[in-house]
Amino acid sequence: MVAPQVVNTYPLSSYTFGTKEPKMEKDTSVAERLARMKVNYMKEGVRTSVEGILLVQEHNHPHILLLQIGNTFCKLPGGRLKPGENEIEGLKRKLSSKLAANSPGLQPDWQIGECVAQWWRPNFETIMYPYCPPHITKPKECKKLYLVHLSEREYFAVPKNLKLLAVPLFELYDNVQVWTCYINYPAAAIEISVQHDPAIISTETGSVGLGWKMESEW
Repeated sequence: MVAPQVVNTYPLSSYTFGTKEPKMEKDTSVAERLARMKVNYMKEGVRTSVEGILLVQEHNHPHILLLQIGNTFCKLPGGRLKPGENEIEGLKRKLSSKLAANSPGLQPDWQIGECVAQWWRPNFETIMYPYCPPHITKPKECKKLYLVHLSEREYFAVPKNLKLLAVPLFELYDNVQVWTCYINYPAAAIEISVQHDPAIISTETGSVGLGWKMESEW
């Protein structure tokens, strides 16, 4: 039996937040993004992307950090890997691009934990699945979600055109009417024991279902 992984979460007030230059999206619509994905697929093959799950504590309850684009779309920080890039190093690069200050002395100490979910895009469509359908031999994208262990104190710099939200886990669960992304809990997927300080999140390896809405805009 694999021992559950312990994730320490610290109060949101422990972290300092600033801003940096805007980071513009490459596409202005879902259609443009899917078209660009098709072009890249023809050149590089299956798209591999990684995203980080960053947890903090607020009101004695774990919250997840999401980047808000515009007024309606939220996502985990991360993005597409370069061809042949290591997943862990690629995620650190993406986290720094989205959340780190430009000053080398203010770079967060990204501690990447286990991969807790893997999602597949079978076709050039918005729908993704937590498995690769057996009849699909050439999926278009594989997205992996990693736990990120935050230090007790960090400085985050958010691009001026984005917002960083701390959203309670209970608000995300099964609430796709409000949130574009959500956390899906299979039976006993995430065992949460909130202590005074820090909170301990215990996850059983292999049973965590932490991922995107099935019909994802991005």
